[in-house]
Amino acid sequence: MLAHEDNELLCRIGPGTPMGNLFRQYWLPALQSVELPEPDCDQVRVKLLGEELIGFRDTSGRVGLLENSCPHRGASLFFARNEQNGIRCIYHGWKFDSTGQCIDMPNEPAQSNFKDRVRATAYPCVERGGVVWAYMGPRETPPPLPDIEGNMQPDSSVYSQIRNCNWMQALEGDIDTVHFSWLHAGHVKPEDAGSDFMRYLTEDRSPTFAALDTPWGTSYAAFSPATESENYCRCAHFLFPCYTMTPPGLMMANRKSRAWVPMDDDHVIWFSMTAPSLVPDDMLATKNGVQLAGRSGGGRGGDVLHEHSTDWYGRFRLVAEASNDYLLDRNDWKEGNTFAGLPSVSLEDHVVTETMGTIYNRRRENLGTSDAMIIRTRNRLIQAAEAFEKEGIVPPGVDDPEVYRQRSGGLLLPTEIISQWFEVTEEQRRAFVDNPKDEIYASYVRTAPWRDEEED
Repeated sequence: MLAHEDNELLCRIGPGTPMGNLFRQYWLPALQSVELPEPDCDQVRVKLLGEELIGFRDTSGRVGLLENSCPHRGASLFFARNEQNGIRCIYHGWKFDSTGQCIDMPNEPAQSNFKDRVRATAYPCVERGGVVWAYMGPRETPPPLPDIEGNMQPDSSVYSQIRNCNWMQALEGDIDTVHFSWLHAGHVKPEDAGSDFMRYLTEDRSPTFAALDTPWGTSYAAFSPATESENYCRCAHFLFPCYTMTPPGLMMANRKSRAWVPMDDDHVIWFSMTAPSLVPDDMLATKNGVQLAGRSGGGRGGDVLHEHSTDWYGRFRLVAEASNDYLLDRNDWKEGNTFAGLPSVSLEDHVVTETMGTIYNRRRENLGTSDAMIIRTRNRLIQAAEAFEKEGIVPPGVDDPEVYRQRSGGLLLPTEIISQWFEVTEEQRRAFVDNPKDEIYASYVRTAPWRDEEED
């Protein structure tokens, strides 16, 4: 249960709010680079931290992110002309460059220097790994970008979706590992599991949990019996202000992060930033047709996106939505194909977080031991926002990009040392390391189907 005041502090991210002020200390993903495919292309409406912004790429290829309202009389710059290294408001012809500086004011006398004193609100942008990053904070010189491995490799990729709910509500699904064994794999029998990974999770659907504060935010481990002398350790992270590293996969090979970026209090856009795993696909070999990680939805379009529209919430929207019951098919679960009757893994997460309402009243919750990571992460965020608001203490990670150099995932640990999981996994969690395949296998695999085939 969370007090109303704490829930408000946690969820509200508009200008001037404690959590909004915390977010504005960091660089944040704002767009995908492909949304602005070429210079002088169409503008894009962008909602970010409760602000209405216009994204554009100028003639020289620079990305600008300006306030929607023209600083002259408030007309929308979405309708501006993107031309010759700036966007020109159609109302009176005022033109602004990517920094927000007014560079032309044709309705004023030629000798006037008024344009030199007018600026549109603009936020610095840089591009990396297919993501347009924006800094909305007060520093004249922004802090460094976070060292997020999934966004920093030559073969990195990015995927996005919008959800109709508060950012924290959506993020909490990523740090709630126990739901995997039910929402995503409740229909899978251990004997049908196609990998060790799936077998451990389906043999023990109520693992033991540990969670702690870390320099980057919070981390957890969930332990399930694996062999007579080992436990399967499933370790993952929350990283300030809104990143998660989820545990599916192998710890020494997993190079994936998600950013849960608040558009406003009621909508979030997530950016999955991924470098390919350091092990081949056969590590998730199938058995009897069961391969949860690759489930496509049987052709029912679980992750199909609408064509982009130009409204504030028109980007990266799923075809499956509340109005069509998210393509629910109860025959699918009755036949044992899925647990929830929904056509994709990500849609399953989408449904449970959206259907709580846009901001859930957390006073109604009844939290158990498996919610330890969620409780700790909420407290960490609230404490950091209050410390910044009241004492000016800079939040974790703002000035330390290397703190984000982590990996998440699974590995096997001797049962007698699981209480030391955080210390003993330090090397395996280290990002930007090209671990040998044999070491990765040895940390994880005991009975996966590929082993017998390889030995033959």
